[in-house]
Amino acid sequence: MLDKLFQLKAHGTTVRTEIIAGVTTFLTMAYIIFVNPVMMADAGIDPGAAFVATCIAAAIGSLIMGLWANYPIALAPGMGLNAFFSYTVVGSMGYSWQVALGAVFISGFIFFLLSIFKIREWVINSIPLPLRSAIAAGIGLFLALIALKSAGIVVDNPATLVGAGDMTQPGPLLASLGFAVIVALAYRRVTGAVMIGILLVTLISLALGLTSATGFVSAPPSLTPTLLQLDIAGAMEVGLISVIFAFLFVDLFDTSGTLIGVAQKAGLVDKEGKLPRLGRALMADSTATMAGSMLGTSTTTSYVESTAGTAAGGRTGLTACVVAALFLLSLFLSPLAGAVPAFATAPALFFVAVLMTSGLVQVDWEDLTEAAPVVVTALVMPLTFSIANGIALGFISWTAIKLLSGRWRELNPSLYILSALFIVKLGFFS
Repeated sequence: MLDKLFQLKAHGTTVRTEIIAGVTTFLTMAYIIFVNPVMMADAGIDPGAAFVATCIAAAIGSLIMGLWANYPIALAPGMGLNAFFSYTVVGSMGYSWQVALGAVFISGFIFFLLSIFKIREWVINSIPLPLRSAIAAGIGLFLALIALKSAGIVVDNPATLVGAGDMTQPGPLLASLGFAVIVALAYRRVTGAVMIGILLVTLISLALGLTSATGFVSAPPSLTPTLLQLDIAGAMEVGLISVIFAFLFVDLFDTSGTLIGVAQKAGLVDKEGKLPRLGRALMADSTATMAGSMLGTSTTTSYVESTAGTAAGGRTGLTACVVAALFLLSLFLSPLAGAVPAFATAPALFFVAVLMTSGLVQVDWEDLTEAAPVVVTALVMPLTFSIANGIALGFISWTAIKLLSGRWRELNPSLYILSALFIVKLGFFS
């Protein structure tokens, strides 16, 4: 039955291999069940409900990807967009988390429509690669700032905006230790390096009495505080257009890049280098985002950590289904998730930031018309605490600099349109 459903023999794999691959993928991305509830709680969402929403959204997304698209790619609430959700949309802009969930749902619905009508290729191809790398790097720097703040390494300073925290305190010291451990384990290709780092710091903090735990296993918390609490009507106002666009834009590029990257490494692309059933995979992602928003969590997206599973031999959707099952089993680990302090998840955020900024190597730094907009995009995100602002000023600066440099032929209609819309947004709806 499994062979017929997932075409195991045709892909040169077995049930045993797929299960091992699924476990491997889960261990590399399971840190999200500890990190995401902490971020959602900062937006005012009940942490227990956020924990359940995270696990179920990941399970739904991975299950759809596995059963419908038949790809060994797992999904879960995405890093970066969860920070944007909590610290920008809710924290800085002042919207309720219910409205923010409504914006996530709308972005997922638009993503779904783009996938159905196959407009996604036009959108992706119309955005210059350096600008895409800059957006990823900017999100990484955004996460880095949040990580340093959560660890107490960076604090606010009235004279200089930011300053160094007290590095003799347990929080900064343990966060620094956790980061070093994660990087070292990742370098040694240890499966689950990020989760090991989080658990190590948590166990040390428990031993020192810095945090407490009521146990390790229990019945899942109630999902009632967040279930179907999204406010779609409230997300329809003009001021949230750039927010919805940011959710959509980042998810679109993150998902497309992950799908193609994982498929290439697993040898799942066709002779022309294209990904069969790409439409199904993208629709699985967008459906998971809509489902996640209804459950009570930020954008659900494909995880690049799925490459760990394909490296272990995963080639079909059975791998993703195994991941889904493990996320459902994780629902009973809520006491452990509640015992994880912010300085234990901070190293994970900073490590993800390191990975996301690596795309800057693709930028031609000798070409100032590309380097300048890239720096603008990457730095504006953390310094304004907004992914949307970074994307907006990145597009505007790219278009303006290319025009003034006499290189207008390198621009396409979508860049003009998006830049004009961002100017209007920043000028009248900031």
